[in-house]
Amino acid sequence: MGACIDWNAYIIVMASASSSSSASAIKAGVLVMLDELHPSSPFFTNGASLRLTGRLQEFSVETAIAVIVDGGATFRIDTQNLRDIHFRIDSLYQFIGELLIQPGLQPHQAILQARVGRNVDGMDMHLYRKSLQLRRQFEAKYMGTQST
Repeated sequence: MGACIDWNAYIIVMASASSSSSASAIKAGVLVMLDELHPSSPFFTNGASLRLTGRLQEFSVETAIAVIVDGGATFRIDTQNLRDIHFRIDSLYQFIGELLIQPGLQPHQAILQARVGRNVDGMDMHLYRKSLQLRRQFEAKYMGTQST
């Protein structure tokens, strides 16, 4: 004779395990353009997991701070946790990490604590912007998320 399974209890246990493991899971970086990162932006939240792309304007080996630029916007990236990445000025890079905003500092002093970085030379930034715009329109229409 087979065992009787209490499916309601099983579902509750699995949902509980899923919610506790998702709280500690690494979040995917939200695709954001540099010019969207300003204090009134919904993306400008301490601890937000973001994906930023821009041309390397400067890099300090001593501090491991990179400055990327896209259009007229610049942003600082803390690269101390990255390994096996070689930086070249004027190359295009994409970083995923958490936004750190220190109280009392100017907004331009926020920094992305990168956990992933890669060279994306050859990527068409015009097409990237267009695809991001279309993705946000799709998400707003079919998934009920805010479009910015």
